[in-house]
Amino acid sequence: MTISCCTWALGGSEADVLNAIASTGLRHIDHRPFDFRSAESCRLISELELTPTCMATGFGMPEGAALDAADADARDAAVEYTMRALEYAHETGIRRAYLLPGENDGGESLNRYGESVAELAGIAAGYGIKLCIEHFPGKALPTVRDTLGFIAKLGNDNLYLLFDIGHAQISQEDPAEAVEKAGDRLGYFHLDDNDGASDLHWALLDGVLSEAILTDTLAALVKIRYDGPVSLEMNPGLPDPLAAIADGFRLVRSLYQSTTDPSSAR
Repeated sequence: MTISCCTWALGGSEADVLNAIASTGLRHIDHRPFDFRSAESCRLISELELTPTCMATGFGMPEGAALDAADADARDAAVEYTMRALEYAHETGIRRAYLLPGENDGGESLNRYGESVAELAGIAAGYGIKLCIEHFPGKALPTVRDTLGFIAKLGNDNLYLLFDIGHAQISQEDPAEAVEKAGDRLGYFHLDDNDGASDLHWALLDGVLSEAILTDTLAALVKIRYDGPVSLEMNPGLPDPLAAIADGFRLVRSLYQSTTDPSSAR
């Protein structure tokens, strides 16, 4: 299993962030649009044998721009920004990227969002990038069920679900069942924990997530033959986000091994 982590959990210079992640043994990273563009960062990524894995295209979106905006100019600005993010993802070898849902769950808003997403899915496909939509409590697609239904309705072959185990805890959806329901529409996977009510991005097992739930969910990934990465998304406000990343990396690697080789179970 490929295990990655979201680089925005760590502060400091880009060199500090890359060196810190490499020190944990991780060799895959997710990043925001236009991060790590300098010659120094590119050199360091190569030297540390790090592989950019996924891009969060929504970071840095121009103020007022939104993929579901009623104003055409604001919508076009969001599409243009995301297109440039996808182009940069392609340049860095990233093969997965994701979008956040809109804020408004009204029918017309979702229709506009769908039009924007369909256009972007085609562009991503041209780059060989799987484009995912993250289910997000409090937004227009708050549950796994809603998001999969929306993807099915659009009928685009290059649209996938980004499953976030912490978000599923908030929407009270069983993570293993959600993974199985997603099946071949699962394009990416975020790992984090919370109190079951707020999107806190705590370290794994510090909230309502249990080892048994995590093990069952990883087993579900094996069952559906998911071949993509899983990514640790930690809160930069944690007392020690690097320790949360390192501990999560070791835990997920160990539990995943136990699902594929029962004799190795702890």
